[in-house]
Amino acid sequence: MTNADLTHLYFLLDRSGSMHTIVDDTVGGFDAFIAEQRKTPGECRVTLCQFDDHYDEVYADRPIADVPSLVLEPRGTTALLDAIARLVIDAGKRLAALPEDQRPGTVVVGIMTDGMENASREWTHPQVKELIERQTRDYQWQFLYLGADQDAIEVGMSIGVGAGHSVTYGRGNVKQALAATAANVSSYRRARAAGVPAPAAAAMSEFSEEQRREASQ
Repeated sequence: MTNADLTHLYFLLDRSGSMHTIVDDTVGGFDAFIAEQRKTPGECRVTLCQFDDHYDEVYADRPIADVPSLVLEPRGTTALLDAIARLVIDAGKRLAALPEDQRPGTVVVGIMTDGMENASREWTHPQVKELIERQTRDYQWQFLYLGADQDAIEVGMSIGVGAGHSVTYGRGNVKQALAATAANVSSYRRARAAGVPAPAAAAMSEFSEEQRREASQ
């Protein structure tokens, strides 16, 4: 059995050049997201990866109490598909290498970007869609997609993230989008810790119409 009290949060954050206009809001919003997760009961570990046309793992498997303030230095272009695939594959390999009782009962993957895919060389939308759908179906991972100034529902669905778990945010509403994400992830974690199966608990992490309005204004 996996550890029902353990959550692993994976966060993939765009750091491409266009992020320079919203650096401060993104840092503040992400730090507030982490603070909210610290308040949520249960053990939680965090992996943060950033990408432009290169991919970097900032830290991995870090206890949430030890997660530092975000450092974000925008540069480069947006190789979104390659970055998603790298994170999912690396995470899957690490979790598979653990004894089953040390694997998290809850896995949440957040993807946040302010731009459209324009630089991936290895992965296509259909391939990433298949990858995400397999992790969701076979291992009950919960994926969330946050996209700025785009139809995030359409983009999310093109990579296998359900419409309810994708949200469009305006460039001036980064903090609102991350606050909504924090609330939803906390609700999802509480439901899973209470023994609610992942497919049923998934509704807890869907974005409400009110959250969508606040994020897109």
